[in-house]
Amino acid sequence: MNDARIDRLYELLPVIYRMRDAEQGEPLRALLQIISEQVNLVEDDIYQLYQNWFIETCEDWVVPYLGELIGYEPVHEAGEPSTGATRQDQLRNKILIPRREVANTIHYRRRKGSLALLEQLVNDIAGWPARAVEYYKLLGWNQALNHLHLERGRTVDLRNNDQLEQLDSPFDQIAHTVDVRRINSGLTAGRHNIPSIRVFVWRLKAYSVTQTPAFCVEAESPHCFTFSVLGNDAPLFVKPEPETDPTHIADEFNLPVSIRRNALVKDRDHLYREQGSFYIWTGVKNGRVIVSPDKIVPADLSGWRYLPRRGTIAVDPVLGRIAFPPKSVPKYGVWVSYHYGFSADIGGGEYARQLSLPADHEVFRVRQEDAYTTINEALKQWKETKPAHAVIEIDDSRVYVEPIHIEFAEGRQSLQLRAASGKRPVIRLLDWRTSQSDALTVTGSKGERFTLDGVMVTGRGVQLDGDLKQVTIRHSTLVPGWSLDSDCQPQCITEPSLEVFSPQVCVVIEHSIVGPIQLDPVWSIPDEPPETQPDHPEEGQQTHCVADERNSQSDPIRLCINDSVIDATRTDREAIGGPGCSMGHAVLIIARSTILGQVQAHAIELGENSIFAGRVIVARRQYGCLRFSYITPGSRTPSRFQCQPDLVEGAVEQNLRKQKKAGGEIKADEIEAAKVCERLRVKPQFSSMHYGMPAYCQLALNCAQEIKRGAEDESEMGVFHDLFHPQREANLRTRLDEYVPAGADVGIIFAS
Repeated sequence: MNDARIDRLYELLPVIYRMRDAEQGEPLRALLQIISEQVNLVEDDIYQLYQNWFIETCEDWVVPYLGELIGYEPVHEAGEPSTGATRQDQLRNKILIPRREVANTIHYRRRKGSLALLEQLVNDIAGWPARAVEYYKLLGWNQALNHLHLERGRTVDLRNNDQLEQLDSPFDQIAHTVDVRRINSGLTAGRHNIPSIRVFVWRLKAYSVTQTPAFCVEAESPHCFTFSVLGNDAPLFVKPEPETDPTHIADEFNLPVSIRRNALVKDRDHLYREQGSFYIWTGVKNGRVIVSPDKIVPADLSGWRYLPRRGTIAVDPVLGRIAFPPKSVPKYGVWVSYHYGFSADIGGGEYARQLSLPADHEVFRVRQEDAYTTINEALKQWKETKPAHAVIEIDDSRVYVEPIHIEFAEGRQSLQLRAASGKRPVIRLLDWRTSQSDALTVTGSKGERFTLDGVMVTGRGVQLDGDLKQVTIRHSTLVPGWSLDSDCQPQCITEPSLEVFSPQVCVVIEHSIVGPIQLDPVWSIPDEPPETQPDHPEEGQQTHCVADERNSQSDPIRLCINDSVIDATRTDREAIGGPGCSMGHAVLIIARSTILGQVQAHAIELGENSIFAGRVIVARRQYGCLRFSYITPGSRTPSRFQCQPDLVEGAVEQNLRKQKKAGGEIKADEIEAAKVCERLRVKPQFSSMHYGMPAYCQLALNCAQEIKRGAEDESEMGVFHDLFHPQREANLRTRLDEYVPAGADVGIIFAS
């Protein structure tokens, strides 16, 4: 009934009939609206049927049917499409049968055997940028005098630092001897041979940070800066440029690769520009001044030993550092724009996000040129105008250094503190008060809702107090350990990033990176506590602590986590728990997440497709379940289904018993030794477990297949489940073998 065409039939009536109908309360209009609703449904269905004739405009379920008309065959090794209607099922089906691949199938067949086609296949099928390399061109050979190839088979030039830096990389130009192993071998893959073609694939993306302050490393010297606002070393990445020629082979400017020092020497003008990979401004009294390219000097700033000459600025793209001359330090600050590498759209970042708005809301926009230049100015106006639903939207990527204390008053129902889509503001909290906490505090009176969306919080954590009803943390980063040093090591390893004091709150964490969560709900205790006993006395004895008596006065709070990372900075530290108590007073629901640390909670209602890289201890084992997840051995959990390492332990024990002859005995220590080996084999391996590194929480290439394909839909466990890397890889390997030149072997290597 909200369709704008709902009165289309009524408006066709003559005016006299509409006037008489209005005099009688518009019964005719109501009847024609019902008829128009059905007419609109039929018209929309006919329109969609016409759209379904074309691959560009058809619905997702029609794609395989159109593919069948041209002989397109899905890759069954990647998995079968699902008939479910969930978001994950729809994303998986798009990966299994890519619309772009079906649309270009005939085009692929016409270009079969060409090198550039292999790159396009990787992009269309898996959505990854790639570079294809023919290794026969890198073989050392004797030149024929009648047919010279001076660009091939060259020996090493020790004076060419650029070529030496790219040795054994996707951009290698130096001649090699023959490697007789096959490049697609399942054991040890070779490289340089006549039939060998290698496709290098980049899984990391380049994310932008626009016009944000650089971090002054005062511990070293006032002239030392880092591009990262957290003060850690972070390599700068190239902003990929699309290829204009379909026959072009991708180079460094077309791929999300980290910038090399020699590449900055050779292509400084291309990399350093306002719409390029990075840019630098210095502050002056009345604004900012652009640093001209001729002042940029590539340098190795390891240990901050290099001192640039007067009139120049040293930049180290490998470490993400900037050094000014010691006597020419900018007095009014330094601003930068750059690109960093990461795997997916989680945490605070300048990527497109869907923003939800409540009805009858009022927006307070924070920006340097707007009416509100600070968050506190917008909060002050929010308190004065008293709207029921309010949104404080930050429309830039600045760093906001100010204490933030949000307190709901009567009549206010919800507040969103969020970044605009495509922005990444940073809230930096300092030690403003000596005798009190300086966290970002949110206090509610009764039934209010608070949302933190698209923001990075560093320096301190977030505290939730009062009678809040629901708090949502979406696409945000609460820096684990509050802040980082140059090596991405947390500086406050024992401090929580989120403290929950509200006794009735439901906390929802989505697509975020959060440090340790401390659950310490506070409520009034009656003078005479009720005489109640725990449902399971034996469990109550095991989990008893000082806070148990007050915790028994209220139901546990709910903590829902999905597509997120909870990082305690080490797996033996507490990621979720309560202070001074063996249990956090909460019921957890965790899906498609990676928990780096111990979980200590009242109960886990549901945990699925997740990695628990620390021990899990729950008070109620008879409630809830864990499914398709990795659980650290030694955990105390509810019932498990298809979890690791339980599956491999059961399988190895069963195989050992089958291998014994009938009537033979098997030693218990032999079974236990085999189980220990399997536990170590399937233990999740990460490329990096330090926040701030490009490959943070990405499963390593040597990680066990039981983890890579251990989720419910055969995708990987953990926070990057929805990327469906195993399905993409299986699709890609089959298609490359189909379109590879005759007589050639093709192999895939993940460059990131």
